[in-house]
Amino acid sequence: MTSAVSGAGGYPPEGQGAYFLCDIFDAMPKNDLASMEHPLFSLSTRPDRRILNYEHNGAEITVTPSVKGLATIHDKDILIFCVSQLMAALNAGRQVSRTLHLTAHDLLMACNRETSGDAYRRLREAFERLAGTRITTNIITGGQEITSGFGLIESWEIVRKSRGGRMVSVAVTLSDWLFRAVLSKSVLTLSRDYFRLRKPLERRIYELARKHCGRQDSWQISVETLLKKSGSASPRRVFRKMIRDMIENQPLPDYEMAELEGDIIRFAQKDKLLETPPPVVSEAARDEARRLLPGADVYALEADWRAVWARSGGPRLRKPDAAFLGWVRKRAGA
Repeated sequence: MTSAVSGAGGYPPEGQGAYFLCDIFDAMPKNDLASMEHPLFSLSTRPDRRILNYEHNGAEITVTPSVKGLATIHDKDILIFCVSQLMAALNAGRQVSRTLHLTAHDLLMACNRETSGDAYRRLREAFERLAGTRITTNIITGGQEITSGFGLIESWEIVRKSRGGRMVSVAVTLSDWLFRAVLSKSVLTLSRDYFRLRKPLERRIYELARKHCGRQDSWQISVETLLKKSGSASPRRVFRKMIRDMIENQPLPDYEMAELEGDIIRFAQKDKLLETPPPVVSEAARDEARRLLPGADVYALEADWRAVWARSGGPRLRKPDAAFLGWVRKRAGA
């Protein structure tokens, strides 16, 4: 879907329809809980035109592809980017809309992708698969259980092209289902290293570990159930081998994997709980950080600063606000 939209920068003029402009620098990656819990995306790297049926603990899902194939877990980067931007805006007290205008280059950079011409072509194909893949489900988002059918995105259009025909800015309208998840804050923060995981199964297993292990010390699951929840099309024997390879290589951010007796896989936090509680930043310090780095997601900055603090051994800070703002000033001057 392509169209020309008038207005400065390729965006609609003021007052012509509500939309949200994705302009938050360095927003922390966020993922919706429902798609982390249930397999909605193909793990295949080739066009996947299967109709997927999944049922677990009362949740029923049918995923139907378009002629372009099922949306893949790498296509999901677009949704993660959109959810991340909306959540950062909500946390900052800004109004949001189901229709987002985003810059293709910003999306590619945020998702750790190259910005070659081929990357833009693949991005367009991802939009097509997301819009064409249809979900029928009764899973709950925003506290509502409604059996309905919808696309992963409702629509998309290129609102501005470069002279060479490459997409510059894109308008995306999310499904009501996903937008309800954002408004109810039914999301979890992902590690920024999630986008460095290139193998589809590694991404899916990380999602499950993040959803179920969370901040607990550990989480255990049988290989059979893990296979079902992952959405992998591999036979159990092949899937078990892939999981053992992951155990050997330990690619997941935040979590380490181990195989236990009884065909059980254990996920545990890589970093043990620190003896010193994490430093707390005041709202006044956050306001000053916003002044120092206009447009930045201050909560993402705070999370990055805490990660640096943890890697330094988690020292006790007498003045956490001063330490945080000193770090922000260095970043602003970089």
